[in-house]
Amino acid sequence: MKNTYNISGNSISFEGELTKFTVPDYFSSLKKNKKTCIEVIDLALITSIDSAGVAFLDFVIEFFSTNESKIEVMNVSPSVTLSIKTFSEKKIINKISVPVKDGVFAEIGDKFFKTKDAFISGLFLTSDILYWSVVGIFNKKGQRKGTLVQQSLLIGVDALPIVGLLSLILGLILALQSAAQLKQFGANIFVADLIAVSMLREMGPMMTAIIVAGRSGSSIASEIATMKVTEELDALKMMAINPLRYIVVPKFHAITICMPLLVTMSIVIGIFGGLIVGVTYLELSVTSFITECLLVVELKDVIISLIKSIFFSWLIVIIGSYYGFNVQGGAEGVGKATTLSVVASIFAVIVADALFSLIYMI
Repeated sequence: MKNTYNISGNSISFEGELTKFTVPDYFSSLKKNKKTCIEVIDLALITSIDSAGVAFLDFVIEFFSTNESKIEVMNVSPSVTLSIKTFSEKKIINKISVPVKDGVFAEIGDKFFKTKDAFISGLFLTSDILYWSVVGIFNKKGQRKGTLVQQSLLIGVDALPIVGLLSLILGLILALQSAAQLKQFGANIFVADLIAVSMLREMGPMMTAIIVAGRSGSSIASEIATMKVTEELDALKMMAINPLRYIVVPKFHAITICMPLLVTMSIVIGIFGGLIVGVTYLELSVTSFITECLLVVELKDVIISLIKSIFFSWLIVIIGSYYGFNVQGGAEGVGKATTLSVVASIFAVIVADALFSLIYMI
């Protein structure tokens, strides 16, 4: 970031760092620009300050004004304020103007416009991803060779153990909770109906999507965010490589292929967990359990489940990419972007699943 200052009217603003490395240049330059009517010092663009920078601000106040009470220090960040409190001899902190807190309606309006801007930005990103993903099927330009297989292994194959284990446990829990009640009425066989319908329509797609969002969605967001912070995305653009085609499109294709397969495996393993309870606790035969599952399952349930899985996978990639491309700050910003992407992805999956359920009931 550049280190400079600007004098406009009765104010002076600094940009960059006010440290022992930049203060000498500021000092020699300001002595050539004597002003006597400066009333405002704007520190909005200051990224860091040390004791030398605070001493320099003391000098600026003394140098530019004959009446120090007129000097006002504006737009000071909390970290800069802490440094001034620690090192200032002239009590600059008393000259710092405290920003007026916005009212409730102003805060609501600000959040509304920020949400609107984020929504529009997300729509543009979604359209770009969908467009380049369709183009990428027929034109592999701008993509590394073998990335589809590599991403499929990372997103799909490596997720098999955790998805399988949680699906088995989920099937066991659903069957155990329902078996205790159904057994009282001699309706043991209907455990198969409950497990098959719940795993196929709801639990299989949603739980798999939540696991993938926490595992692969976080990876997508952190990878892109790290590349942006380290300016690798800028390097790709300088080489005339589209970051979306190079980074996002292979992940989009891979998760679109892998998610239905993971969901299918989750459903089968979840039903198997119910089968274990049905055979051991309810004394059902394997044949009767499987036959009842096949009787209750319809083709439209399978189609809706697969459509859900594909739609959920797209949400995970798009949300992860959005937070990755919009990261701010350094390593801390990468962590925040990763956390926000996981939370937003899981929330979006649950809301989308609820909407699918409403549509399915109509």
